[in-house]
Amino acid sequence: MCPTVSSNLPQTPSSSRTTEDLPTKQDGRKRRWHEHKIARREELVDGTINAIRARGHDIGMDEIATEIGVSKTVLYRYFTDKNDLTSATMMRYVETILAPRIYAAVAEDLDEYALTRVAISAYVETVGTDPEVYLYVMSNSSSASRDVVADSERMIAELVATVLGERLRLLEMDSGGSVPWAYGIVGSIQLATHWWISNKSMTAEDLIDYLTMMVWGGITGIAAVAGSPKRFKSQPHPLLPEHPAH
Repeated sequence: MCPTVSSNLPQTPSSSRTTEDLPTKQDGRKRRWHEHKIARREELVDGTINAIRARGHDIGMDEIATEIGVSKTVLYRYFTDKNDLTSATMMRYVETILAPRIYAAVAEDLDEYALTRVAISAYVETVGTDPEVYLYVMSNSSSASRDVVADSERMIAELVATVLGERLRLLEMDSGGSVPWAYGIVGSIQLATHWWISNKSMTAEDLIDYLTMMVWGGITGIAAVAGSPKRFKSQPHPLLPEHPAH
């Protein structure tokens, strides 16, 4: 009679190593593919931005693929559809172009008026020097790309709120309205710039002047009552001072 072979015998070293290493190898391949996909998407988005600059904001997927030098099939391998590419383009534009310029502007060591004008100029001039990319995103907006736009506005508004709040507290003023004031400032500048980039009925410098007048007027009004709504409501509000400046 042959001896019974136990099913509980340990596996050979080679078979044990293969089964133990398999998940690790699979995880490694998945990670490398994921990293490759992220890097490739960024390359294709950068190519899309350059294609938009070259051919204008009405560019289609066929033209984008041609300008980049790939087939449209390659684009759809990394992006589910045009909306996905548009959202990625907007995100890349905000992260690598718009946001760094805004951050650099508000980080400057300037007085309040100069800082206000520099920050407004940074936004207007950034959009003005890359109008086709901005118009491409806005004219191809889906719910996903609108979310990217809203996130960028929120990010800038929170930054402005932080700077505004710090400045008011340094002056020992009420900073409680910093967040709504910041959102109001950013929203009005964004809408005015969108109007301007769509028709260019004035120069960028004129737009910056008008927006600075509006925003600075609001800031000086806040400072005049030390940021206090109670003090603001207790005072008269004539449209013009008794002795208007000429």
